[in-house]
Amino acid sequence: MQISKRLLLGVGAAAFTVGSLMIQPALAADKVSLFKIITVKDEIVIGIPDDELAQIDGKDAGGIARMLVAKGSMSVWQYASHKSATGDLEQAPLRKIGLIASDSLRVEPYASPLKVMPIDESKK
Repeated sequence: MQISKRLLLGVGAAAFTVGSLMIQPALAADKVSLFKIITVKDEIVIGIPDDELAQIDGKDAGGIARMLVAKGSMSVWQYASHKSATGDLEQAPLRKIGLIASDSLRVEPYASPLKVMPIDESKK
């Protein structure tokens, strides 16, 4: 029995698609949303894992600002762009920092054209 190349390619593509669908939920847990924190002095980019962001009232920049005002401070990961091992630029966690509520603070969503790396909690 001879199998056509077209059928073989179709079956291979279907298997690849099903395999990538099975991997997708594991990657979704690592998704990080970026925000820019702007003060009168400087600007930084922070990342908050989407599972933590879901627990914040509002799930957006306004929710983060309200939480910061309510708590007075919070710990977050500062993000910065750097080159990966392959030489590609990506947004990656730099260090864990503390934010302190201030009257001259603004929180904005930050859209990066670069790949955003997940937070590795073992680097605390």
